[in-house]
Amino acid sequence: MFARAFVLLQYLLPRHALTALVYRLARVRTRFVKDALIKGFNRLYDVDLAEVDARVPEDFASFNEFFTRPLREGARPIDADPGTIVSPVDGTVSAAGTLSGETLLQAKGIDYSLDDLFAIDLADARAFADGSFATIYLAPYNYHRVHMPVDGELVAAHYVPGDLFSVNDATAANIRGLFARNERLNLHFRTDFGPAAVIFVGALNVGSISTPWTGEIRPRKSGVVESLEFPEHSRFCKKGDLLGWFNLGSTVIVVLPKGAGEWSDELRHGHRVLKGRPIGRLATAT
Repeated sequence: MFARAFVLLQYLLPRHALTALVYRLARVRTRFVKDALIKGFNRLYDVDLAEVDARVPEDFASFNEFFTRPLREGARPIDADPGTIVSPVDGTVSAAGTLSGETLLQAKGIDYSLDDLFAIDLADARAFADGSFATIYLAPYNYHRVHMPVDGELVAAHYVPGDLFSVNDATAANIRGLFARNERLNLHFRTDFGPAAVIFVGALNVGSISTPWTGEIRPRKSGVVESLEFPEHSRFCKKGDLLGWFNLGSTVIVVLPKGAGEWSDELRHGHRVLKGRPIGRLATAT
């Protein structure tokens, strides 16, 4: 009952206007305002400040700067085994497994298609048929930077405008095609085992998505899919390299082709993962 009420409330909310308001509030640099926001957030979510290599809140100019903070050196070592697939984020697994053709599981009894998720990248969807996927939800208290799960070369980046529903379990279980309805940034890579994709899914109150190549991307309610430019010299990404960050929390989806490898047995709904820790193994390494 609560979940359905929460979803209904989201339909009634002016989601883009609310997200724009949160965007501005998170960037207020007035000291007493930003300090109050950071302290209140830490009390509410019990953030592990031991992982922060800075004074909190003194060393952060705004709440958003704190929210998108890097971790101290060595807090999340990247697994060195070349045969492992590592988690791109800190978060909780929403769903993971094998695609049925080009269909992914969103939540129990609800699925959606790669065609819808990729938008204009329909040929790419065919390349992932019967492949594997992992959907990881980033809660507000999580570290919010996204990293490369395997070695690969960035070959395309597309921003897809869309809605801004929450992406928590309650919403995922009640709105069909949620991840294909929300705004998202699709990153496509070429790897030794074929194509790979990392999808940043936007959500309610996620004021923007940023990458080292594009800078900040603000939400757009509608419009055409935008193919983003990126410098040739920075296309290759090693496992663990920074891909971008959410300015407030959301979800990341990793998609691999058939035969690329296998997920770890514990990678199932509700399992917590940490950036850089193994979540699977490449077939070429077995």
